[in-house]
Amino acid sequence: MIDVRGLRRRYGPRGEGGFDAVRGLDFSVRGGEVFALLGTNGAGKTSTVEVLEGLAPPTEGQVRVLGRDPFRERGQVRPHTGVMLQDGGFPADLTVTETAAMWAGSLSTPRPVAEALELVGLGDRARVRVKQLSGGERRRLDLALALMGRPRLLFLDEPTTGLDPQARQASWRLVRRLRDEGVTIVMTTHYLEEAETLADRLAIMREGRIVLSGTPDEVRAARPARIRFTLPEGVDPALLPVEAAVVSGLRVEVPTKELQRTLTDLLLWARERGHELDGLEARSASLEDVFLAVAEEAR
Repeated sequence: MIDVRGLRRRYGPRGEGGFDAVRGLDFSVRGGEVFALLGTNGAGKTSTVEVLEGLAPPTEGQVRVLGRDPFRERGQVRPHTGVMLQDGGFPADLTVTETAAMWAGSLSTPRPVAEALELVGLGDRARVRVKQLSGGERRRLDLALALMGRPRLLFLDEPTTGLDPQARQASWRLVRRLRDEGVTIVMTTHYLEEAETLADRLAIMREGRIVLSGTPDEVRAARPARIRFTLPEGVDPALLPVEAAVVSGLRVEVPTKELQRTLTDLLLWARERGHELDGLEARSASLEDVFLAVAEEAR
């Protein structure tokens, strides 16, 4: 669905007067998957997605969306894509139905307005003016319009910002449903739990480059798991059957790439000596751990 090779995007002239926001990206998005593009502010996510959406040409490189150049052949690509921006900029005095109907009028084969509103849980707000909607309801209206044209490819930019937990869960269910129906979804989000829950594959950007990519499990595996516990009084940490332990008083943290083996060795050691390891925790790295590590490396 999407193939990107050597993508660069520059603002301003060459040399010191310009800025390279995207610095040579290579990635692809398969049909019927959710692909999350992550990164701190300024990493180049928006600049990348704008090229994919056909809103700007690449400075260098080749981009193909549905087999076509999304900028030069936008007329062929646009009818098959839906775009949910961070802010839709709706006219405040129109009702929800009027706003959706206005948008439907720009599409060749739109969904019925009522169907689109029901999809995002706004059916009971159809007659309410946009200015009376909450921030979360406006995000749901953004999503309804993005789905109006029955897209094969859907771009979601921070789709659940401002939503309460219940509405966020409902949006996640809708994203899964759309994927199961064959829609390809590219999303950006600062909610790492969202990416971890929804994405089939993801990429983490830093300073205009992709530094990690793969399935959520593959990306998490880039960081060590952690075992934490408190040693009993009088036990010498040097006797622990593990390497690279970080000791602070009696509190111990053990990073490991082999969580099961390291934990087994530690528990057998403690049992043989009759030691109780208080506050024992063992967990694999989370996507947040990986994301923060990538951000720290940029400093």
